[in-house]
Amino acid sequence: MSARPRIVVLDDYEQAMRAMADWSAIDAKADVTVQHGKLRGDALLAAIAEADAIAMVRDRTPFKADLLARLPKLRYLVFTGARNTQLDAAAFAARGIPVSHTGKDPGKDSTAEHTWALILAASRRLEAGMALVRQGRWRDGGPLATILRGERLGLVGFGEIGQRVAAVGKAFGMELVTWSPHMTPERAAAGGATAVSLDELLATAKVASLHLVPSEATRRLLDAPRLAAMRPDAILVNTSRSALIDMAALPAALAAGRPGMVALDVFDEEPLPPGFPLAAMANAVLSPHVGFVAQQVYAQFARGMVEGLGAWLEGRPLPRLLAPPA
Repeated sequence: MSARPRIVVLDDYEQAMRAMADWSAIDAKADVTVQHGKLRGDALLAAIAEADAIAMVRDRTPFKADLLARLPKLRYLVFTGARNTQLDAAAFAARGIPVSHTGKDPGKDSTAEHTWALILAASRRLEAGMALVRQGRWRDGGPLATILRGERLGLVGFGEIGQRVAAVGKAFGMELVTWSPHMTPERAAAGGATAVSLDELLATAKVASLHLVPSEATRRLLDAPRLAAMRPDAILVNTSRSALIDMAALPAALAAGRPGMVALDVFDEEPLPPGFPLAAMANAVLSPHVGFVAQQVYAQFARGMVEGLGAWLEGRPLPRLLAPPA
C-alpha cells in the first residue's frame, strides 16, 4: 500500500473503541477516524467515501448494496459481535470485499441481566420512586409495586437469552411458560418451562418477555389485537428487536391499559425522535438500547476490531472471516 490507508470506525456511541484496546500498531500504519454519532444519508457518505476499511460497532448503520456501490475504495469491513442483520453480505461477496467480525462475546449475559433490570424497574415502580427522592419528596400515593413470586413469566423465544431470563424467573419463584414458532413441549421442558400457545401466554403472563430474532413470520407479532389481549397488569418487555411489536399501536394499547406497562430497550428509530409518544407515558420504562452494552463486551469488541484491522493491514489471514452467502 503506497499511501496510508484510511480507516473509519462507525457508530461508537459509547466512545469505547479507542479506550478499550491498544491501537498503536494500527495508528502506525493507517489514518483512523472514529465517528461517535448516528450518521445517515449525505453525512454518512461524506464520512466513509474515502475509506479503505470500515469498522462498525454493532448493526446500527444499514449497509446495503446501494451504499456499497458508492464506495469504490472500500477493501475491507469488520463488525463487532458475531451477527449483523443490517449488512448485505451478498453485495460484499460480489465485490470481493472481505468481511470479518469480532466473534462471540458475553453480550447475551448482559442482555439477560438488563432484561431483569427492566422487569424489576417496572414491577417495583423504580423510576417514579427515584424521581420522588431526587425531588426531595417521599411516597405520594402512586401505584404500588407488585411481587413476582407465584406469577407467570412468559418467554416469547427460548434460546440462550430466553433461557437465562427463565433461570432467574425460576429463582424468583415464577411459573415459566414459553412459545416460539417452532417450540416443542420437550424443548420447553428441557429449560424448565411449559410450552403454551402464544394466545395463552399473552392472556395469562404477568411478565411477557420477547427473545426472538425477527423473521417475516414474527414481524409485528404483537399487533393491536394481541396487545389488547394481555392482562391489564401485565408487563411487556423487549430487549430483542422492536420489529416484534407494532410500535405504532403500542401507545394506544398502553393508554387503554392492556398491557399495564412496557419496558423497552429497542426501538424502530434510534436514538428516539423528538416527541416519541412513549417517553411521556408513566407506564413505559425506556432504556437507550444498552442491553448488550457492558465493559466486558466492549473490551472484546475493541480487541477484535484491532485484531481484524491489524491482520488486514499486514496482509495476514483475517480472523473470523464471514463466509459468503450460499
